[in-house]
Amino acid sequence: MNADYDVIIIGGGPAGLTAGLYCGRARMKTLLLEKATAGGQAATTDAIENYPGFPEGIGGFELTEKMKQQALHFGAEIQEIKEVSSLEVEDGLKLVKVDATAISARSVIIATGAEPKTLDIPGVAEFRGKGVSYCATCDGAFYRDKVVAVIGGGNSAVEEALFLTKFASKVYIVHRRDELRADKILRERVAESGKVEIVWDAHLKKILGKGKVEEMVVENKNTHDRTSYQIDGVFFYIGSVPNTEFCEGVVDLDEREFIRTDESLQTNVPGVYAAGDCRANLLKQVAVAVGEGALAAVEAEKYVEENFD
Repeated sequence: MNADYDVIIIGGGPAGLTAGLYCGRARMKTLLLEKATAGGQAATTDAIENYPGFPEGIGGFELTEKMKQQALHFGAEIQEIKEVSSLEVEDGLKLVKVDATAISARSVIIATGAEPKTLDIPGVAEFRGKGVSYCATCDGAFYRDKVVAVIGGGNSAVEEALFLTKFASKVYIVHRRDELRADKILRERVAESGKVEIVWDAHLKKILGKGKVEEMVVENKNTHDRTSYQIDGVFFYIGSVPNTEFCEGVVDLDEREFIRTDESLQTNVPGVYAAGDCRANLLKQVAVAVGEGALAAVEAEKYVEENFD
């Protein structure tokens, strides 16, 4: 059965780039589509310390750029600034729609990652780009000698709070619990930083300012007392929402809209696989995404070999 490609990989983060490397090396005709630039959220991370092989850590952009070059080296075709609007299945072929054009493939690997979750409270939408941010690596330098807040208490929140101490004079971490969820080594660094103050058991209620962020109001979840803090910026790290809108109604999603798969990473649709942060897995990390990208690619290769001449 004729198709434009053996495999189309949707998403160019670590999972997608690894899948591209493996598929290209398997001599599959491979197309990788990325709606922005290859690298995904990992590319905006200042330092990745828990990816094997780099004992001193490595910059997110540097790591993902190496992945991209390796995928290209083995023959994968990468098209950036190409957003997929829909996925369909017709007579065994997968049709991926981009810019009103349908591209056909024998198999598909969905590796679209996830976007940062936000809060529906006053000031968040109004001040986005004017003090509300979701990327410390992108915007941290704008807050030299200023005061910022980080919302969240997991690894991402604490890592980015520590990064912001390179610029800001003070960093508040606003966390809804009485203990950080981040790894112990990160909690130790927060305690040693001298610039970080944690606001425990607190919910951000609103962001205020005139043209830009100037103040946040938080509420203690136990006492319901509200406290105002003078700040210049707010960074959100409170979880993520998967980029799966384009495949709703085609592949099975869980209650949070992450993609369900079997142990071979195949979705309910034969020949369609999912890998990385868009998949319903237990750990959102670069190392996990890379492993899943490799497995999805191997399984896609098997599927094409067994089902197409």
